Amino acid sequence: QLQLVESGGGLVQPGGSLRLSCAASGLSLDYYAIGWFRQAPGKEREGVSCINSNGGSTNYADSVKGRFTISRDNAKNTVYLQLNSLKAEDTAVYYCAAVPSNPAKYCAGYLAGIYEYDNWGQGTQVTVSS
Repeated sequence: QLQLVESGGGLVQPGGSLRLSCAASGLSLDYYAIGWFRQAPGKEREGVSCINSNGGSTNYADSVKGRFTISRDNAKNTVYLQLNSLKAEDTAVYYCAAVPSNPAKYCAGYLAGIYEYDNWGQGTQVTVSS
């Protein structure tokens, strides 16, 4: 069974950077599309970014385009989310999620939605504050 563990969150000043990791165990991520979501207090969980199973397609929410970068290292069974130019409104718990997929299906040219994923991590807190 696939298990996902997020790490890398923390407290950072506005304009700062963090790199989140989503490490998988139990199964190889080679055939999974991976998404990053976030949920701020009192708000619904929203999609931030996703990457298809071969890494050939990456997609971002408009609110993070140009600031966040998703990547994957299948040899390490890990997906990363680089967060740059952080703003207070980026404060949230960040979750990664996975769904088995061929490269042409999930996250192939679009930001896959919350209900398309069936494996979730427990989240890592990102707080942007001066």
